Amino acid sequence: QVQLVESGGGLVQPGGSLRLSCAVSGSGFSINAMGWYRQAPGKQRELVAGITSSGSTNYADSVKGRFTISRDNAKNTVYLQMDGLRPEDTAVYYCNLYAGWGPREARYWGQGTQVTVSS
Repeated sequence: QVQLVESGGGLVQPGGSLRLSCAVSGSGFSINAMGWYRQAPGKQRELVAGITSSGSTNYADSVKGRFTISRDNAKNTVYLQMDGLRPEDTAVYYCNLYAGWGPREARYWGQGTQVTVSS
């Protein structure tokens, strides 16, 4: 069974930093692409950053230069370092995983962690 456990959200002032973590548990599958999405009230869920199994990354234009996604394959964990936070970054952040079993692949989501940027 695949499980994703997120941590690291909270309340931070504008210009501050937070680091989100997403730990993957389970066995018998490969961890392929991972990513972070966010959903603000009244808005659609959007991709924030993604990272492939080989370490290639992509970012939403709105977070480029401020957020950094990384992964520790030994710990089966993906991170999102968020610097220069802005009020518009306020949202629930979700970890996303593509897990593989040979030719099959399935998508999984974490439970979400709230990030609030406010003075």
